Amino acid sequence: MLSYILRRILQSVIVLLVVGLVAFSMFRFVGDPIEQLLGQERTQADVDRLREALGLNEPFVVQYLGFLGRAIQGDFGISYRQARPVAEILLERAPATLELALVSGIIAVVLGIALGVFTAIRREGFAANAIMTVSLIGVSLPTFLIGVLLIWFFGIGIEIPVPWGDGTISTKLFPTFGRGEVVDLGWWTTGLLTESGRASLVLPAITLGLYQMTLIMRLVRSEMLEVLRQDYIRFARARGLKARVVNFRHALKNTLVPVITIIGLQLGAIIAFAIITETVFQWPGVGLLFINAVQFVDIPVMAAYLMLVSVMFVVINLIVDLLYVTVDPRLRIDGGTA
Repeated sequence: MLSYILRRILQSVIVLLVVGLVAFSMFRFVGDPIEQLLGQERTQADVDRLREALGLNEPFVVQYLGFLGRAIQGDFGISYRQARPVAEILLERAPATLELALVSGIIAVVLGIALGVFTAIRREGFAANAIMTVSLIGVSLPTFLIGVLLIWFFGIGIEIPVPWGDGTISTKLFPTFGRGEVVDLGWWTTGLLTESGRASLVLPAITLGLYQMTLIMRLVRSEMLEVLRQDYIRFARARGLKARVVNFRHALKNTLVPVITIIGLQLGAIIAFAIITETVFQWPGVGLLFINAVQFVDIPVMAAYLMLVSVMFVVINLIVDLLYVTVDPRLRIDGGTA
């Protein structure tokens, strides 16, 4: 077991090194940050002096190794745009993104598994068929379009006439811009402790988690139906076990083995694809920070962001690998072999 964990950690380190190399290589073709930092009145001496100060005149390998060495120590350099340490900027923005990703992930996993089990058990019912039909929206529509539709319906709002009088009911229920009022806890800022913060979180969280929720739901339903056809499930029913015991103690546990992989990947995708949601709702997280960094060719911020996302993906995949052993005893590792 220990050798298995060490091997996975070594593979993760290699992945991070490759991702860092690819990302750092790509940024050389994004543009020259000197063009953004200096005005039109610059001289060649100003350009050479700034290039020397930023280390941009060094060979690529030297720049890359220097970046990795500093990144290991938590130093991602100085933002070209804000002239501040990148690590400090990321720490300011990370709570917004992580809070959004956490709520979206809970929505996706809890509702995805619950609805998947329900639609599998009640597969012939009207409610299950209606849920599967509606789920096509979450799978088919792109994230930004879902966000725009939610803004239009619940942010801008429409007036619906009431049948019992001359009045109307407005669907304008939630804010569509920013994070709302937040509470500074010293090491963390959260909007979950304020009414406006919770209200501002609703639409972005639904937008970000809807696709993952429908994907998990459809996968759980498919796997659950397959498991329910197995002989040991028929045997359990023949023994007179209650349907609740058969469905949740036997069928669901075996259903979760392949589902864990997808859940892990989707949780990583929630953080990575938060860029789109944060742009649509102007959510002040690291995704929006990355978009602004691209516009201003802020290479240290871009590199740090991609490395951060890569670390999250690698950690999540490592956790998923280890969860296999817990969920399915058949996959236990003996003597350190996979």
